[in-house]
Amino acid sequence: MNRRTLPAAAALVTAAALLLTACGGGDDNKSKKPDKIAGADEGASKSASPSATPSATTGAGRPKFEFPADISYVFDWPKTGDSDKDAVLADAEQFIKAEDYAIVKQDPTQAGYRFYTEGELAASTQEYITAYVKAKARITGKYRYYNAAVTLSGKSTATLSYCQDQGKAFDLYLKTNKVNKTPATKNSYVLYNAALRKDGRGIWITTKQFSERGSSKCQP
Repeated sequence: MNRRTLPAAAALVTAAALLLTACGGGDDNKSKKPDKIAGADEGASKSASPSATPSATTGAGRPKFEFPADISYVFDWPKTGDSDKDAVLADAEQFIKAEDYAIVKQDPTQAGYRFYTEGELAASTQEYITAYVKAKARITGKYRYYNAAVTLSGKSTATLSYCQDQGKAFDLYLKTNKVNKTPATKNSYVLYNAALRKDGRGIWITTKQFSERGSSKCQP
């Protein structure tokens, strides 16, 4: 399963192209190409999703996410000892989960991800989630995140890079309850780069993001 996959770039850009195909490992490997989720390769809308306040929240008004037992996360990015950097990592983790939660809930306007993003990235995230809803599919499996690096610029802006291991993550089609598994390859490892800003609530909002599938920086 590919999260917002963009061509490699020299600078941070807003996510503008979405591609969903299954990728991962397991004993049910197929030689044929996995089915593509319709609509996932469309460009991002220029209109931003409206802001919303989640109904289920935790500390500082942050949304609370409860995932099915078949989805799990490992964030191998230990605390840095710098309170601002640690806050960036914590809110970036929540944005990742918020996006996935909307897919699980089959709700492109789910309040959680809109709590952690804005503008064109919020709009492209909504399109990404909508592609899953139209395909009647959601995510399943294990996600691992690692090699995180935060750079602060002043008190309210930051950049973040990190790797994602999709080797055990797949698409689950809801009508058939079929998990679309394919072998893990170098493209199962994805490098993300993101720009964030601290808003008036003290939340680190992800404003821009791009990814590089198969990056040499993320290979095991």
